[in-house]
Amino acid sequence: MKFKNLYIAFLLCCLSLSVQAQKPKIEGRLGATEILIGEHVPLTVTVEAQKDANVQFPTETLLPLDVECLGSIINPDENLGNGRLRQSRTYVLTSFVDTIYVIPPFKVMVDTTVYETNPIPLKVLSVDVDTTFVEQYNGPKYYGPKDVEDVEFNWEEDGWTQGLVTTTFLPWLAALFIFIVYRLLLHKPIVRMVRVIKRELPHLKAMRSINQIKAEKLSASDDQKTYYTKLTDTLRQYINERYGFNAMEMTSAEIIDRLNSTDDPKSLDELRQLFLTADLVKFAKYSTLLGENDANLVNAIDFINQTKKEDMPTKEIIKPELTDDEQRFRKGRIVMMVVALLLAAAVLGTMVYIGFYLYDLL
Repeated sequence: MKFKNLYIAFLLCCLSLSVQAQKPKIEGRLGATEILIGEHVPLTVTVEAQKDANVQFPTETLLPLDVECLGSIINPDENLGNGRLRQSRTYVLTSFVDTIYVIPPFKVMVDTTVYETNPIPLKVLSVDVDTTFVEQYNGPKYYGPKDVEDVEFNWEEDGWTQGLVTTTFLPWLAALFIFIVYRLLLHKPIVRMVRVIKRELPHLKAMRSINQIKAEKLSASDDQKTYYTKLTDTLRQYINERYGFNAMEMTSAEIIDRLNSTDDPKSLDELRQLFLTADLVKFAKYSTLLGENDANLVNAIDFINQTKKEDMPTKEIIKPELTDDEQRFRKGRIVMMVVALLLAAAVLGTMVYIGFYLYDLL
């Protein structure tokens, strides 16, 4: 029996401790016990209970006269472990009467039971004012309290006219700038393009054409007119590019006369004979002798080799000239670009001025 009674007592003790551990814990705490008139002080109400407990904090509470609640703040929950949770609310209090108050208990409902916090004292202090020298608060230094005055609105003195004119002028500036930019983008700009043309040396070009005549074996064909036409055209083109005169539009005699003062008479005699044979074939239906075609081809190659010039420029720079209309159009576009830049600067300056003006108003 004695052992049984001890066992029952032990179970009752454990049950009491378990119930006490599960009981909610309510606490109220002020951020400060003394404040000056008009200052704010936080009052935090904390509840420690089970996680599944339904906790309802008071939205309104009965405060002493002259103590005001400015609002409440919901604080984050804290997990305490063992299935318990700490929840809290902060109420912001203030007062404009200097005295000692007792903040009554805040009532918190946990599930179906109402719990109360402990009452908390609060002391409100006044600000010390030297009443013996009232003039220093009402004098010219501090101006003192004043009644409400009617202030007349003046466009000029308050600077509203300048601001209104500026803000009205800005859209027109921006619109004109956009119009000019649109006009500039509407037409492609006239740019003086410089072209660089690579040219093949005259003797290389002529030899490439003669090699093509050889490959076609025109000297052995019956169509001698085509053979001499291609051969003389190659020589004329070579002379044109080598000496700089239009040999394509000149007769054979004229070409020889132009070359008399520049080349070896022997090579010119062979060239004269070649042109003479070509003219007879093309215009007099002359039939050449055996081996004469090959001899004229060799004479053409000798003339090219004897007169070729290795140091001739291989690049030609072409600078096109603008017409009068294009030059006027180009000058007009330049003027429009300058005006667009000035308008852009004016718009930017106006926007900066408006920004500073609004900043001063604030």
